[in-house]
Amino acid sequence: MSKMYLFPTVVTEIKEYTREIPQGVEMIQAPAEWESARYGEGVVVAVLDTGCQLDHSDLKDNIIGGRNFTTDYNGNPNRYEDNHYHGTHVAGTVAAILNNKGVVGVAPKASLLILKVLSADGSGDYQWIIDAIEYALQWRGPNGERVRIITMSLGGPEDSPELHKVIVKAVRQQVLVVCAAGNEGDNDPDTPELSYPGAYNEVIQVGAVDLHGRLAEFSNTNNQVDLVAPGVDILSTYPGNKYGVLSGTSMATPHVAGALALIINRCEQEFGRTLTESELYAQLCKRTVPLGYGARAEGNGLLNLAVASRLPVR
Repeated sequence: MSKMYLFPTVVTEIKEYTREIPQGVEMIQAPAEWESARYGEGVVVAVLDTGCQLDHSDLKDNIIGGRNFTTDYNGNPNRYEDNHYHGTHVAGTVAAILNNKGVVGVAPKASLLILKVLSADGSGDYQWIIDAIEYALQWRGPNGERVRIITMSLGGPEDSPELHKVIVKAVRQQVLVVCAAGNEGDNDPDTPELSYPGAYNEVIQVGAVDLHGRLAEFSNTNNQVDLVAPGVDILSTYPGNKYGVLSGTSMATPHVAGALALIINRCEQEFGRTLTESELYAQLCKRTVPLGYGARAEGNGLLNLAVASRLPVR
């Protein structure tokens, strides 16, 4: 079985210090939903990536656990620190805490389960990812918490039946699986680019736009794209207790994962019950705005959490 890789990501700036709500978080209207969605509190998001800086001041309070599935750190399963940078950045977009310094994530009180499935060089075996998904499905938190969302900003060129099978299993267990579309786009929606697991029908495949709502030239287009989110010049946490500005569909994906944590809390409170994966997907699609690029480029459109706030939950 071939390797799975991080999509090529552009790092444009590293900051020692910042104090702001990232523009991507603002663009999807997350702050307007924080109070009604309890900031994502109680929702566990499994981040399958290169690990995470566990003691980053903007992240440490939201990390509920983790595991290493790679051969890094001599294969020690209890060492899941980020020895790259990608996973720390993704985790921050999902759930960096709201502490009036640094940055803040889309769901600043959501819990992060850090599953290291990619090595320091940004590559990983398909089996590592399969094992991590299985682990996420079986994992239970100290208060009986379960993983509700899996986010994967990674991909490979080959369709793996074993990977597809475990993703189907996750969705059947009512876990939302969010995946990056990939960065091999040629700016032509009529020529499809497929990367797995993003291209599987069962996942929520996320493309990228810039901070002005223009489709990113690198964003993969195909008939399985579900929606787009900010993925160009995205500010988030970075190893060394720093902050980085990165671009890629990898950066768009955690915006959707964090948004789903907010949607879960808001909608389940309003319905008075636990919603299924398909019901939550429908609620996500309600919170999009068409941009005019067509379904193969943007799916349902740009994520905007405020859109459904003006609608009845039904």
